[in-house]
Amino acid sequence: MNLPNKLTVSRFVLTIAFLVVMFSKVRYHQTIGLVLFSAGGISDFLDGTIARRRKLITNFGILMDPLADKILVCSAFIAFVGLNWVPAWMVVIIVARELAITGLRLLAVSKNVVLAAEGYGKHKTIWQIVAIISILVVASYPDWGSVGRAVFGFHVFGDVPWTNSFAELAKWVAVALTFISGWLYLWRNRAIYLQDL
Repeated sequence: MNLPNKLTVSRFVLTIAFLVVMFSKVRYHQTIGLVLFSAGGISDFLDGTIARRRKLITNFGILMDPLADKILVCSAFIAFVGLNWVPAWMVVIIVARELAITGLRLLAVSKNVVLAAEGYGKHKTIWQIVAIISILVVASYPDWGSVGRAVFGFHVFGDVPWTNSFAELAKWVAVALTFISGWLYLWRNRAIYLQDL
């Protein structure tokens, strides 16, 4: 197994560890969750970059890399619903989009059509990861002592720390890009699922 594929597999392991830690009562569990999720996000960037540069693209990577990304991101958002950190309707949009696009790609493969990733989808993934990390920072920084509160807890406008405002903005941007990218992808490739009607 080459390095990019090992990184992809590691993301599945990191996802499980992240979920276990987030619902545990160990000390600093939110900070540990932040580290685990950040490691998963970094591995997402590295495996694709290494695979392209070293020409190590495999069928396993083509299938499992996007699947590992979706599982990591969707697991985090679903966990946040359970922790009352994110409204359920936002996560329904995110999960429904991922299921719809995965279904479309499977249908396309059955018709010998390859659907490439689009720019909106990449921006969507980046903002989803930014939103998750920022939500975890908001939950974690009070445990980081006076330095954490000084850096992440100061107020710019009103009585709300700047990290709370940024996390809220990131959530809305992630949901908006998720919806728009999904709708555009389904619309541009509508011939695949409408041709049998």
